[in-house]
Amino acid sequence: MAPPPRRPAARRTPKAPPAVPRLLLLNKPFEVLTQFSPDSEGRATLKDFVDVPGVYPAGRLDRDSEGLLLLTNDGALQTRIADPRHKLAKTYWVQVEGTPTEEQLSQLREGVQLKDGPTLPAQARMLEAPALWERHPPVRFRQSIPTAWLELIIREGRNRQVRRMTAAVGLPTLRLVRVRIGPWSLEGLEPGQWREVSAALA
Repeated sequence: MAPPPRRPAARRTPKAPPAVPRLLLLNKPFEVLTQFSPDSEGRATLKDFVDVPGVYPAGRLDRDSEGLLLLTNDGALQTRIADPRHKLAKTYWVQVEGTPTEEQLSQLREGVQLKDGPTLPAQARMLEAPALWERHPPVRFRQSIPTAWLELIIREGRNRQVRRMTAAVGLPTLRLVRVRIGPWSLEGLEPGQWREVSAALA
């Protein structure tokens, strides 16, 4: 009996080389959603500003907040940036309603009791009004109440944490701008602008 015909060896599809890690720094404008998918209400999203395939946000920034947002195509880097366990410092400039007292600043530095538990101690100090771009639409002020600027550095990432912290000590947030995440800074970027940097974590 003749031997059965030999089946040709299956061809192996060569694996695509791993994507080169990329890291983008974006100055997210006010009222832009931190997502690339279309919004059912037609609101602005990251896709209106960043046309780079394969990147996604490393962490979030609320629609009513502005400033530094990191975008990457690398899952490990995304985790390193966004996971609170790594405690990467995030620096915010916060315009608040009222004149902060030393007692209120001390409360922020020691940790604030929120509904989901106490926050970690933060770094908090008064700021001279920073030279920032005009916000559109502008902040609504109450003429009878003064405002002030704070620099707040936290190492957590709870939902709307900075706003909740300032409200808890009697200083409602009027404007919130994130200016730094770990070694990466917003410097030199106007709203809607982005630049690519080395994906190596300093």
